[in-house]
Amino acid sequence: QVKLVESGGDLVQPGGSLRLSCAASGFTLGNAAIGWFRQAPGKEREVVSCISSRNGLEYYADSVKGRFTVSEDNTKNTVYLQMNSLKPEDTAVYYCGADSSWGPITIQAMCRAEWRYDYWGQGTQVTVSS
Repeated sequence: QVKLVESGGDLVQPGGSLRLSCAASGFTLGNAAIGWFRQAPGKEREVVSCISSRNGLEYYADSVKGRFTVSEDNTKNTVYLQMNSLKPEDTAVYYCGADSSWGPITIQAMCRAEWRYDYWGQGTQVTVSS
């Protein structure tokens, strides 16, 4: 049974940092792409970052480039999202999704497409406020 569990969300002041985790079970991270998405109240879910060791994928949305870093630890089957210099506009529920059909020649931009993701976690709340 495939399962994704996010953790690490919290209330943090502007300029602060958080590290989110996405623990995967039931499949091997190295055979998939993992995407981090977020959804703020009243807004559509948007991609934040993606990673896959199958083809060296590492993608960031412009809004987080230079502040967020995605990484994966295959020994723990876990993907991390290190978030620095947090802003109030980063407030959202953060989800990780798994694209099990990601291949070595998949175009990297495709990681932004929600419909590619087979599995989703339950989400973790990040609130940036003073």
